[in-house]
Amino acid sequence: MSGLLALFDDVAAIAKLAASQLDDVAAQASKAGTKAAGVVIDDAAVTPKYVTGLPAARELPIVWKIARASFFNKLVILLPVALLLDAFLPWLLTPLLMIGGAYLCFEGAEKVWHLIVPHKDHGPQEATTLEAAHLEEQRVKGAIKTDFILSAEIMTISLSQIEIDTLWIQAAALAAVAIGITALVYGAVALLVKADDLGILLTAKGRFALTRSLGRGIVKSMPAVMVVIATIGTVAMLWVGGSIIVHGVHDLGWHLPYEQIKHIAMAASEAIGSAQGFVTWAVTAGLDGVVGLATGLVLIPIVNRAVVPVTGWLFPEKT
Repeated sequence: MSGLLALFDDVAAIAKLAASQLDDVAAQASKAGTKAAGVVIDDAAVTPKYVTGLPAARELPIVWKIARASFFNKLVILLPVALLLDAFLPWLLTPLLMIGGAYLCFEGAEKVWHLIVPHKDHGPQEATTLEAAHLEEQRVKGAIKTDFILSAEIMTISLSQIEIDTLWIQAAALAAVAIGITALVYGAVALLVKADDLGILLTAKGRFALTRSLGRGIVKSMPAVMVVIATIGTVAMLWVGGSIIVHGVHDLGWHLPYEQIKHIAMAASEAIGSAQGFVTWAVTAGLDGVVGLATGLVLIPIVNRAVVPVTGWLFPEKT
């Protein structure tokens, strides 16, 4: 009998330990996913353009194709690579993270620059200019490439925020982030690309005046909704990218930007006196965004005049 009670005690202890570790996974995944929010918002803002001009019946299948590739990118390729780098080349994570941050800064600053200096839009072609299946294949390939870059940034940011060194907890937390973020992003994208169809359906077949009015409101509001999402995505890119750069140079030994931003944020919160935590965060995020914008504006001529020509010369078949 005493042996059986001891066994129950052992089982209870193991269950308690397992529950504690699952809590660790959830906590680490939540923290890591929150830090990657800027990239997530940008991912959701960018993806809908890949279904523009294609038949409505193909919109959801295309989103599903991209989502499946995104799951594969994160779980099969990027998660093991991230864990291997963390285990054997941890010093490389900060430079890689900064490269990703610089990419975010460049993308965000380029969008701001195009608002200031309008350029000819070489956006998605309509299906009438290419055979529909070929156009869909091109769109999916382009979306998967973009997703891979953003996914790499999400996984690297997430890994940098996990504070527990246990390998399986790191892997489980990263897997949770990958699954949760991908489901969130592409679920939101699916809703966005079909919102117009829902609005048209309600307008045409709604039984009540209120329902038809709601449908018309959805159709009319979607362009503004997409603009708002794109704006939030741009701001988030600059904020997250700038934050990565500031923290990266701090980790590499240049402490001035980090210390100055911290000092200004604390001074602002003390001057206002109320909601100090929010004020500190808002000022820090704003100044990180300024750093991100400045970094991106510096990178624009470098990328356009050096990186793009060299890439075109090395890989002419891709241009």
